[in-house]
Amino acid sequence: MSESGEIRPIRGVDTEPPGRIGERLALIAEKFDDYGAMGLLLIEADGLEAVERSYGATAHRRAVATLVALVQELAGDRLSIDDLIVRGETGRNEIAILLFRDPGEVDFYKRELPLLRRMLWSGLRKRGQRVGYPYTRTLAPMQVGTGAALRNPTIGAESQLRSALEEAREHAALESRLESRQRRKRLFELVIDGHVRSVYEPIVEVATRTVFGYEALARGPEGTELHTPYKLFAMATEQDLLFQLDCLCRRSAIDGARDYPRGAKLFLNVRPTTIHDPSFQADALEQTLERCQLRPNDVVFEISEQESIENFAIFREVRDYYGKLGFQIALDDTGAGYASLEAVMELAPDFVKVDRAFVAGINEDLARQEVLRALKSVAQQIGAQIIGEGLDTLEELETLQRLGIPYGQGWLFGKPHPLRSDT
Repeated sequence: MSESGEIRPIRGVDTEPPGRIGERLALIAEKFDDYGAMGLLLIEADGLEAVERSYGATAHRRAVATLVALVQELAGDRLSIDDLIVRGETGRNEIAILLFRDPGEVDFYKRELPLLRRMLWSGLRKRGQRVGYPYTRTLAPMQVGTGAALRNPTIGAESQLRSALEEAREHAALESRLESRQRRKRLFELVIDGHVRSVYEPIVEVATRTVFGYEALARGPEGTELHTPYKLFAMATEQDLLFQLDCLCRRSAIDGARDYPRGAKLFLNVRPTTIHDPSFQADALEQTLERCQLRPNDVVFEISEQESIENFAIFREVRDYYGKLGFQIALDDTGAGYASLEAVMELAPDFVKVDRAFVAGINEDLARQEVLRALKSVAQQIGAQIIGEGLDTLEELETLQRLGIPYGQGWLFGKPHPLRSDT
């Protein structure tokens, strides 16, 4: 992944992945007999199942081939001419590297094999997201397990191979559990210690170029895997700490907004479960806002379209509850889901934030302009106002103004930053 977040393809990828381990069994048995020993590295890539479900068998084959190319690149000259890279058993998203070395090469089995495993694990952590390109930007982390066998001529080579595979799978599963435990510990400590801060991205009135409000964005500890909100919330979902993290991020957003610019709207990202947070119910919430010299009509709650369309009734409950208290509601990421126009009509928010995918390059794309006109027309029918997200260029801003879009947001107006020097 580049510094800009773009995922780039891996070069030199064959269109077809290698054969499965069962198809190469005769060759494997022959090499196993010749060398008398075998090391095995198994890459578990369960995340590729989602590529096949969403994009089909051809996309899945390409992703597997990309993974094999990456593994070959990472292993480099540590593989010998007799080593084999094959796909795992039918129905499994796994790649097996079979390494044939004489039993007398003690250093290989004791040191080089574990070292190669660590190299592969590290490389897949850094570059594994490219395996799913261009089908998905997110892919579950891949695990690497090791196994080994000394040839026993009284037992079939296939049986010994199966045992080595099971050993490697058990190793990969154990490493996965240990990593999950460590991730939970890191996230739990982050939530307990309150190590989340907020930065604020300006939302600008398109016609006047003046600040209309700020969106509060969560950041984890600098220089860690939990720095970005995507990583934070993905791990919180995995570890069943989503509600707790969401509460912390909202508190951080309000705490960081003390001495907030008068007249500017504060946009807070919330989830439908916010309504169950005691600190975000009527009296407690108003007292919190008073400490920051904010009123309910200064605050806009953002709820993602992708979360909202799962249950319109829950969104309406949140909208009605907080609307009676004087808060406004924004439907975020509009266009990222599959039912954008329906969601806007059904939910009737105060603001419709159009996903950056429909704003980027809009000055050169008539189709994007037509989509935005359609959303604007629907928004006008329900009394909502459009905010275009992801503005990067003056030309995009000028196009929004020509289309009559009232508000814009993006790095064109500055990167997110703290509002106070002590946050």
